[in-house]
Amino acid sequence: MNSSDLQTVAIDLADRSYNIAIRGSLFDNPLSYAELPKAASALIVTNTTVGPLYAVRLQRALANKFGQTYTVTLPDGEEFKNWQNLNLIFDALLAHACDRKTILFALGGGVVGDMTGFAAASYMRGVPFVQVPTTLLAQVDSSVGGKTAINHPLGKNMIGAFYQPLKVVCDLDTLKTLPQRELCAGLAEVIKYGPIADMDFLAWIESNLDALLARDPAALAYAVKRSCEIKAWVVGQDERESGLRAILNFGHTFGHAIEAGLGFGVWLHGEAVGCGMVMAAQLSARLGLIDAFFVNRLTQLIAKAGLPIKAPVLPGPNNAERYLALMRVDKKSEAGDIKFVLIDKPGNALVRGAPDVVVRQVIDTCCA
Repeated sequence: MNSSDLQTVAIDLADRSYNIAIRGSLFDNPLSYAELPKAASALIVTNTTVGPLYAVRLQRALANKFGQTYTVTLPDGEEFKNWQNLNLIFDALLAHACDRKTILFALGGGVVGDMTGFAAASYMRGVPFVQVPTTLLAQVDSSVGGKTAINHPLGKNMIGAFYQPLKVVCDLDTLKTLPQRELCAGLAEVIKYGPIADMDFLAWIESNLDALLARDPAALAYAVKRSCEIKAWVVGQDERESGLRAILNFGHTFGHAIEAGLGFGVWLHGEAVGCGMVMAAQLSARLGLIDAFFVNRLTQLIAKAGLPIKAPVLPGPNNAERYLALMRVDKKSEAGDIKFVLIDKPGNALVRGAPDVVVRQVIDTCCA
């Protein structure tokens, strides 16, 4: 796929429909925002890492569209995805007397996108926002679909709202400045789409992993586009995760427990999801859904992508019980019963429970 060609993926949600634009040289091009409604002001929300690289360029691109463009800079890291830093966005909006037509621009990775979206959903009971994701993980997953949230010390993304952006602008050039660890973390969310929905895509990832790790523009362009297409297909059928959309959380039940259990920010989200996919695949095999060959195939790919495949031992007297306690706070849990996204067969996922005794066996094996 030619990385210089503009690719567009549509999210079909009736009056909340929008497009994802994918290409290089997009985020600082005024034409990327030409169709947005005019407003007296705009607020760019970024962080201390991304802001110095890109905020001024985005501000210039928006200059003719808005009377005033302001910027608020958040601290960088999952550990800062909380009420205190969410309030920095509200402080800026109120200090600049921003009204209901003010558009927020989320310039950064998944943390910035989630917090900006939640602020937009909440300020004056809803103002428009645009996602401008600058990490691979955000481009292929968190910026798409309208999930917005902050973390609570007891659970990840437990306080938030479903709130769709006006547009998503995926500028592939921003991936050039991404630290390698962050690139690998993003690959976890790319890999997950294969086992749950598209085995041809999984085979493509296996064949092109070296190119992705080397940041080949054409490989990255295809990975972002195909990931967005799969997510758009799922979200279009189940916007609010009442059923099918839960399959996008493959690896996340275990992964969120790792993040919360170690302390947010110790492992990157994608690292926890990568390891969580190994654990979910092991659980799928123990329940007789898939064979050991597929578990090994997926595990080898995750390891080759530079992601952890051995689960951490969480602080506390009983590791398995700590995992179980954290997973019971997962948003898919019902009446205290943990629901897992499992591989029913390669290319197809389902959501179901599993006996605690089997889950403990998986935790003990993966942490050994």
